Amino acid sequence: MNTLSARALALLMVDWRGSSAPAYLALADRIRLLVLDGRIPLGTRLPAERELAAHLGLSRTTVSAAYAELRESGYLESVRGSGSTARLPHDASIDIDLLADAPLDFSKASLPALPAVAHAAQAAVERLPGFLAESGFDAFGLLVLRRAIADRYTERGLPTEPDEIMVTVGAQAAIHLVARTLLARGDRALVESPGYPHGFDALKAAGARLVPVSVTTEEGWDLAGLEQAFPRTSPTLAYLMPEFQNPTGRSMDAATRERVAELAAREGTTLVIDETMTGLGLDGQPRPAPFPAGRGVVIIGSVGKSIWGGLRVGWIRAERDLIQRFARARFASDLGTPVLEQLIVAELVPEYEQILAGRRAYLRQGRDHLAARIRSTLPEWRMPHVEGGIVAWVGLGAPVSSQLALAARAEGLVIGAGPRFGLDGVFERFLRIPFGLPIDQIDRGVDALAEAWTNVTRHALRLDDTDLAHVV
Repeated sequence: MNTLSARALALLMVDWRGSSAPAYLALADRIRLLVLDGRIPLGTRLPAERELAAHLGLSRTTVSAAYAELRESGYLESVRGSGSTARLPHDASIDIDLLADAPLDFSKASLPALPAVAHAAQAAVERLPGFLAESGFDAFGLLVLRRAIADRYTERGLPTEPDEIMVTVGAQAAIHLVARTLLARGDRALVESPGYPHGFDALKAAGARLVPVSVTTEEGWDLAGLEQAFPRTSPTLAYLMPEFQNPTGRSMDAATRERVAELAAREGTTLVIDETMTGLGLDGQPRPAPFPAGRGVVIIGSVGKSIWGGLRVGWIRAERDLIQRFARARFASDLGTPVLEQLIVAELVPEYEQILAGRRAYLRQGRDHLAARIRSTLPEWRMPHVEGGIVAWVGLGAPVSSQLALAARAEGLVIGAGPRFGLDGVFERFLRIPFGLPIDQIDRGVDALAEAWTNVTRHALRLDDTDLAHVV
């Protein structure tokens, strides 16, 4: 069982008292959000009441009341002598129904499925009998799909053979497998901040200590930070998304790519390049070639962001010896990618460029519509121009992202707070908003955010008035 120290919990709770609610309720609300967002994993033991009270400068009575509120709402389980552990309510009528079945879910960066998926599925079923004599347990993936993926890399300027490809159960499984194979407990892993939270989770699960390097919507990657972090920490692995980074939407320029490759080679760092957003440029920009391949570069891709998240098919592109290592480690977690899903994707890969062109047009419309709605409905917010991908990293102008996410749940909208995309509770001034949803859902989501924003700012004004009355 993991134990969360009072110091670690305090780092996750920046500006938690930014509402007019009583302190114990504000504390309970923030811990509840941390559990729902996954920043406090289920089963984690929370710090003792006395320890947390001392660290936050509160009375023990306040912390006790907050823990009691969490127990009553089903987010905490306390056993005498064993402490209090994070959990989710069993009662489906409580907040968890918003997490799973909310009218609006903006917590996922995804696109609706293409009609072509159904046609490809029909064709795949017709091909399936030719594979039924095989076991279905295969660490590498179907040759027909590996060859199709390899051919795409070759067309993009990176000569690739099928035995340099492993098909996985989505990109997330690929990240977990790479992390588990290459990292030992205590190794350092360089990551982007903000970045992909499930990538952080995979690296942490492998025992890595994360080294954040800044990425901003204005400047992109902090090159000076990269030049310091590599020699200072000698990371075993660096997990990067150089094309339409999640959540900033920025792309790494050629000079920075070259410099990152040099720094990694000098320190013996394996670069894990996440290409799940590749090909989703929204301004007609030329697509860069894949990151230079070699023994120190592993590329991860999937169809989850471009075709449909319900097709759990991803892949790893790496040198042959690394693919063999991944294969030996794989069966500890899964026994291969479902054959039928591989056949569906194999049907779609030859049409991939046409699919991407359609997706770019769809996303461009969503991006422009979201930007217009934010300008007209929430003029205090700042949505930067998004070069590509499927999300916007929106500045709120105030450190209230977690409060806003909680208030949005009351409006039927689930959205991840800004700190979900960073480490140690940062990014309270930001919110990641997807624009790959249908226009009517984007409109409903913005309306829900506007209502939540009104409630949050009204409470903040009340708090300011109360503080001013005390001063007078």
